[in-house]
Amino acid sequence: MTSSGARHVGNIASIITGTVAEVTREIGEWITDAIEMNEAAAAARKDAAEQRGEELLDDDDFAGTAVQDRADVSYDAEVEPTTSFVEAEVVEPNNDR
Repeated sequence: MTSSGARHVGNIASIITGTVAEVTREIGEWITDAIEMNEAAAAARKDAAEQRGEELLDDDDFAGTAVQDRADVSYDAEVEPTTSFVEAEVVEPNNDR
């Protein structure tokens, strides 16, 4: 009876450990995706500014200025496209885990 109980407790602990590892991995992948999307958006803003011949301002350019002075600068302003868009198909990778 004692060995059976110990085996079941061991199995439960093993299941919990595996679940925690999987959840941790998923959270890590989610955070990585968010960082990559943020970096891609920043690169897209930079490319768009370069195409318009503008200089993209960094936070260092605002050192010593009041928040109201920099409120009119927007990195996310809508821009009329000067070139056509490329159509692409999004393909999800097979996750055979």
